[in-house]
Amino acid sequence: MYNWMDRFFGLKENGTSVKRELLAGLIGFFTVVYIIAVNSLILSESGMPIEAAIIATIGASVFGALVMGFWGNVPILLIPGMGINALFSYTLVQAMGLTWQEALAVVFVSGAIFVAVAFTRFAKVLSAAVPHSLKEAITVGLGLFLMLLGLEKGGIVINGEGAILALGSVSDPLVLSTALTFVIAIILFIRNVPGNFLITIVAGTVIAFLFGMIDLSQLNEPAMSASEAFAGFGALSFTSFLTMGFWVAVFSLTMVLVFENIGLVHGQVNFIERPEKYKRAFQATSIGSMASGVFGTSPTVASVETLAGMAAGGRTGLTAITTGLLFLGAAFFIPVIKLIPDSAIAPILIIIGALMLQNIKDLDMKDMSESIPAFLIIVLIPFTYSIADGIAIGFIMYPLLKVGLGKWREVTPALYVIAALFLANYIFQVIG
Repeated sequence: MYNWMDRFFGLKENGTSVKRELLAGLIGFFTVVYIIAVNSLILSESGMPIEAAIIATIGASVFGALVMGFWGNVPILLIPGMGINALFSYTLVQAMGLTWQEALAVVFVSGAIFVAVAFTRFAKVLSAAVPHSLKEAITVGLGLFLMLLGLEKGGIVINGEGAILALGSVSDPLVLSTALTFVIAIILFIRNVPGNFLITIVAGTVIAFLFGMIDLSQLNEPAMSASEAFAGFGALSFTSFLTMGFWVAVFSLTMVLVFENIGLVHGQVNFIERPEKYKRAFQATSIGSMASGVFGTSPTVASVETLAGMAAGGRTGLTAITTGLLFLGAAFFIPVIKLIPDSAIAPILIIIGALMLQNIKDLDMKDMSESIPAFLIIVLIPFTYSIADGIAIGFIMYPLLKVGLGKWREVTPALYVIAALFLANYIFQVIG
């Protein structure tokens, strides 16, 4: 059996072994297993039953791991993307008025377009069309949005009376438990403790219990039926397929999916010094994103936490497959997962958001025609609570500034088309 694995995954030629790959997969699992609770809670705010969201998150993560392992043969872990799940619940559903079933159809169509891009030369064309500053701005804007969501979920930031936002009451048990959990989380994270996010969730849940915020009687509730567990599987609805709103949602989600994964996959295959695997890894990522709509969750992406498994020695797809199989076991702990409070999740959102904010250092601050559109994306994504609108305004402003300054040749034809589509959407909204 080991010989088969060696031949298929190329273990020896990549300087690894079955034992090392299995260990890396285990570490990778403990690094990303938090996504089951976090993603499910965010998806539930779209109206999706949390039980269905949990099963969908597990299913999509397992499928993504197997596709990446067997097709991409790299240790990249595909899990529902942070920031993109917020786009699903808060932008597509709450802001744009789609049902969660219609939003799943948006995920599927966006994923299908992503697949078409990944399996053709269009991937290079699209990547070259959008300037570096706007790509980085999307990541930073998503990071700021996640931080805001974390602060809100933890009660640290609330709606203000004389201002848009205000500080939550320090006497509120939710605020206190969030603050204590955050201190634990940031210390574990900075010390690079393996499975730090999982430990954070456990510690945060215990703290919330001590503050009287958890009702253990929920564990005695009858087990969910198969119809409840798989309510999200195949639930996508195309009733809004011919509406402008549906295609605006598809366009916005596709932009985020393609550009975020181009950066993530490229960086990860370079980290393990296997750049020749970029094409297949990128293709596997696109397949996982499209399948997410069928499983009933927001799209999977190449997770940032993948680097934990790589740092532990993972070099082939066997690492990803190991993590995927471990995800299956998590399905037996759904009653416990449902007990996890917002105060245990909020610190993780804040930390992940902070990590994404670090990309701001890659922006060109001296050239205002580059930085202003980027800053608009960064600011408007969290302040409008709409990732789509934040991206749209930035993409419209960029060519306008370049043309106004006589630098119109710096804008690619494809970007003019993208900006025109975003602008057309707002024009249609004005004229009804």
